[in-house]
Formats: sequence, structure tokens, C-alpha cells
Amino acid sequence: MNRTPETIASLGAQFAAGRTSSVALTERALERIGDADGEGARAFTRIYRQESLAQAQASDALRRHGIVPSVLAGIPVSIKDLFDLAGEPTLAGSRVLAAAPPAPRDAPAVRRLRAAGAIIIGKTNMTEFAYSGLGLNPHYGTPRNPYDRATGRIPGGSSSGAAVSVSDCMAVAGIGTDTGGSVRIPAALCGLVGFKPTARRVPREGVLPLSTTLDSVGPIAASVADCSLVDAVLAGEEPAVAPALPIASVRLGVVRDYLVDGLDQVVGRAWERALSCLTAAGARARDMRLPLLHDIARANAHGGIAAAEAFHWHRERLARQATQYDPRVAARLQRGATLGSADYAALKQERARIIAAAQECFDPFDALVAPTVSMIAPPIGPLEQDDELYLRTNYAILRNPSVVNFLDGCALSVPCHRHGEAPVGLMLFGLAGQDHRVLQAGLAVEAALTACG
Repeated sequence: MNRTPETIASLGAQFAAGRTSSVALTERALERIGDADGEGARAFTRIYRQESLAQAQASDALRRHGIVPSVLAGIPVSIKDLFDLAGEPTLAGSRVLAAAPPAPRDAPAVRRLRAAGAIIIGKTNMTEFAYSGLGLNPHYGTPRNPYDRATGRIPGGSSSGAAVSVSDCMAVAGIGTDTGGSVRIPAALCGLVGFKPTARRVPREGVLPLSTTLDSVGPIAASVADCSLVDAVLAGEEPAVAPALPIASVRLGVVRDYLVDGLDQVVGRAWERALSCLTAAGARARDMRLPLLHDIARANAHGGIAAAEAFHWHRERLARQATQYDPRVAARLQRGATLGSADYAALKQERARIIAAAQECFDPFDALVAPTVSMIAPPIGPLEQDDELYLRTNYAILRNPSVVNFLDGCALSVPCHRHGEAPVGLMLFGLAGQDHRVLQAGLAVEAALTACG
């Protein structure tokens, strides 16, 4: 059985030629979710078997009459268990919210997907309340990374099930959230593409918050073009892929401090090889340093904005139901109690200063580039057994992608490893509102890396 994710464009061509149907795609996705030897039971918290097949049948009937709402019509898509779907509680990977009232309506992002004709196949597993970059979940299990299943490596988080649903062809795209890298981390560790848009680009109503300041909604898929199409639907735009920038015109700022400190050997080799490929293809890459990254690290030293805002949302539930939380998530949430209102206000002011100072650093480039994550996916077992190792690894994995959220930017993770190697992601990022430019540069970078082999 083929387990290589297919792209939206290739499936569209198969639809047009009559070689497949939405029902066939949906049945295949459901078969893979239900495979007892697969990851479906850990990747999904809810499966919409009857509903998705009914949607697929309706999509095929509309297509036979020439009615195709968008390029996503008939395409199975998974939704992170953080989004409201009408009639059911939003669990956020927890047991705490099992008795919560059902959502009265779909989140706007979900409504836009439905209007585009996408088939909602199920809700995906995640780190409880999205508060870790590793993807471990003691309540519903941890889906294993598609690389080295025998060892059992983390998928990355918090959108763990979203990534595995795509890597294992249980969905064509997975919708996640990204507060400090939670779309880009699992995409990088699982060998996929992940896009974090500017936070205000996609509505966050009906999405259970981690940080109201830093949260954003984005896709994980098999290609930059697929992420671009899904992002457009989520943002309420006409789904179309803008032309790639010519690789010889792409201006890349290669970050040479902070984000490249302490890379493991596998990531370091893949990163340098990718840069060589891009410069050989004609990209105009220039080394640069970003001292403001150290300012971000200092600003976040006591937990940062996410810790304060997450504690504010959870404080009453923690007082009543602390024992029902993942203990590691509860401990991290409690850290937010130490940041007083004056400190929080000062932190928001410092963030605004750093964002303003960043503008001149980004202006000469189409995107800055760095490794998405500093290490390959580590094994699950030791992280489950050692709290200190868990905390160190979580910090290391979040370090690079989280700077983009602090800067209110947009970012794309593109695979840069060779076939058969451990997955490694290359991150392209820009400031707020530069989403289309980053995606266009990403198309060129993806093509150059693919040609390089």
C-alpha cells in the first residue's frame, strides 16, 4: 500500500481524469486510520466515519454535475482537537474538558474548509492544551514519528496527530495551531511542509487558546503548494498558488548566530548541504547575525507571554482539577502565575520594541533562513521517564521556531534532508504580512532542494 502523501494538485488531476473519487480517497484514509498496526488510534481522538463518507458522496455527486467549490473539494483533511466542531466538546487533548458543553457552532476556520468542499475526516491528537513542542500525550497515547518506527520517536508537537495523519496518508492536509512552533516542529520532524501564517491572517475564534497573543492557525501538508492552497482557504482568499520566485532572484538572509547554536550533527550536515544546494542553484544567500534574538531569549527567561496567558485561562480549572492534567503540562502552566501584571505589561512593551527593531534586519531579504529545529526527533521512551530530559528537550525544540511567534511573523518549514535520512526542516521566515512572499520564496527553495536530491 502506497504511504507516500499525495499532493492536492495530483489528486485534482486524478479527479478530473476519473481515476479516483472523493469516496475512494475517504475510504482509503479511513482504512489507514483503522489499521490495527498503524498509528490511527494514537493520531486521532475522533473519527467522523459516517459523516466523512456522506460528505464524500455529496462531493462526488456535485462534481458529476460540474460543481467544484474549490481545489480542496473532496480532499480529506484532519482538524487538530483544539477547534470547535458544532455539537461536541473541544477536548484539546485533555481529560479535563470531557464534561465541557458542546460547541454551538464550527470554528470559522472549519466553516471555511467545509465551504471549500474539504472532507473533515477526524480530529487529531495533540499535546494536552498545546503546551509542549514534543507531542507526548499520556491520555490518548503518542503517535510515533514515521521515521524509525521501530525505535518509536516523537512526532513533534503540539500538532502531533496532524503531522502523522498526513505522513501516513490518513489525510491530505492537517490543520494545526502554532504558538511557538506547533505546526512547524511536527512538520520538520516528520518530513513534511508546515506553514505558520501571520497570527491575524486566519480567524482564531472557536479555537481553544494557549496564548491569545501568539496563537496562529496553519496547515501541514506534503508540499509548499498544498500549504499555500490550504492557507488561502483558511484566510478567506481564493485558493491559488502564486508563482514561485525565480531561484536566482531569491534573497535569503542566512542566520549565523543563536538559531544555529548547538545543532546536532545530523541537522548541521543537512542544513549546510541545503545551503550549498541553494547557492549552487543561484539563490542570493548572505550570512547575517541577529543580536535581537538574544533579546528575545532574555525577555522570555521567566516563561514569557505564553506562560502568563495560558495560566490566566487555566487558573480556575487548575485549582479544581489539577490532578486530571498531564503533570508536566500542569507544572508549566503554574509557572505563569509568577509573572505579575506589571511584568506582563513590560514584556508586551519589550516585544513591541523588538518587532520594530527587526524591520531593518528583514528588509533586504525575501526571507531569513535557519534550521527549523536543532535536533532530529528523539525517542519517546526516555522523555516519558525523565522530567529533566523532557524539559531540556522541549526548550531546545521550541527555541528556533518560537522566535517567529514573538516577532509576530510568518514562517515555512521545508524538508531539507536526503531520502532515507532522519527528517530535518529548513525554516524560511519573515515579518507580519509577508506571508505570500515567504510562500513564493519557499516554492523556489523547495524546487531547488528537490533537484539537488
